[in-house]
Amino acid sequence: MHTNPTGRPTVVERELELRLILSPESGIPVPARLGYHTDDPYAVHITFHIDSGHPVHWTFARDLLVEGVFRPSGHGDVRVWPSKAEGRSVVLIALTSPDGEALLEAPTPQVSAWLERTLRTVPPGTEGARLGIDYALAELLAR
Repeated sequence: MHTNPTGRPTVVERELELRLILSPESGIPVPARLGYHTDDPYAVHITFHIDSGHPVHWTFARDLLVEGVFRPSGHGDVRVWPSKAEGRSVVLIALTSPDGEALLEAPTPQVSAWLERTLRTVPPGTEGARLGIDYALAELLAR
């Protein structure tokens, strides 16, 4: 498992402002935190700080966000795709839950820079080793 010098898992975080799209013409800013934890290496976490006083948390596959920066990705509860807004590159994230739906716009350069940090921390294809699954499986099979 990838840990920092204190022995705890590494966390890669980034605060950024997303835009909640209300209609084609309007949206409201939503402060958010992107989080990646080496002890949960397949997932990304997004925490939205909205006026309710209670942050809203979403977790989904890191691969879905990585792919969604370049091409439409995902189906069901979480869909991600690249787009343009006022000449800027953005990533659109559509979230669906029993409580409703939300369409969020994130600046591609900031999302990409953060994703690159997560990919340097845990390169694609090495996630299983982070979980110790390979070691645990070898121990189990050796018995």
